Amino acid sequence: MISLLTISCVQMDVELGNTSVNLKNAIQKIEEAVHAGANVVVLPELWTTGYCLDVIEKHTDEQDEVIETLKKIAKQKSIWLVGGSLPIKKETGVFNELVIINSAGELIKTYDKVHLFQLMNEHHYLQAGTSDAFFEIEGYKTAGFVCYDLRFPEWMRGHAIGGAKLLFFVAQWPVQRIQHWEILLKARAIENQCFVVACNRVGKDKDNTFGGNSLIIDPWGEVLAKGGMEEEILNAQINLEKVQEIRNTIPIFEDRKIDLYNKF
Repeated sequence: MISLLTISCVQMDVELGNTSVNLKNAIQKIEEAVHAGANVVVLPELWTTGYCLDVIEKHTDEQDEVIETLKKIAKQKSIWLVGGSLPIKKETGVFNELVIINSAGELIKTYDKVHLFQLMNEHHYLQAGTSDAFFEIEGYKTAGFVCYDLRFPEWMRGHAIGGAKLLFFVAQWPVQRIQHWEILLKARAIENQCFVVACNRVGKDKDNTFGGNSLIIDPWGEVLAKGGMEEEILNAQINLEKVQEIRNTIPIFEDRKIDLYNKF
């Protein structure tokens, strides 16, 4: 197993409803991240379309080509892609789906956003996922979530108990709640004693301004890298062996009182 990962978060702007322009921008930034030494590259939520939810279904046909392009890049560059989330149409409707592609160019995991954000009307246009967020990178168990999922600590805790040593978050988190973003991400890292990698978009659409401030956080809650409010690529190296070291130091998982918790 390879414990050292060099991770890049692609903190990018998104042109509303323009998949081809957004894909071109993402490809350029992925190449920049690889040039900087990344072997894991993370993209934000709905980066191909933005929040054009009222017409998002018409853009679902474009996403197969996006996934194929990401698979080719991952294989050519020998990198892992936490490929952000895409609007994917299935029999029951459109899902906000995180895609994970390994360094061989294989789509190894999809995760549909479980918690839909009513404040932005997601529940009117999207379907909620029902599956877990687990996948492995280089033999280490990890998990990936989408934006509003962050506000549900029991969902992250379940994955940490299940063995996840690294939690990824991809988001379009607005600037007016960016303080919540940073506080919650640090809390998820500390309470689960794991690494947290969070990639947020920047820029504006017709209704929102997005706050950037992408973060890479270690299991002590220390910030290893933090973005600003503009497009940029955030880089940090992490050692996943540190997770067990921290968990041995303060054994919170051993000290849990599950019988008491189940009374509520």
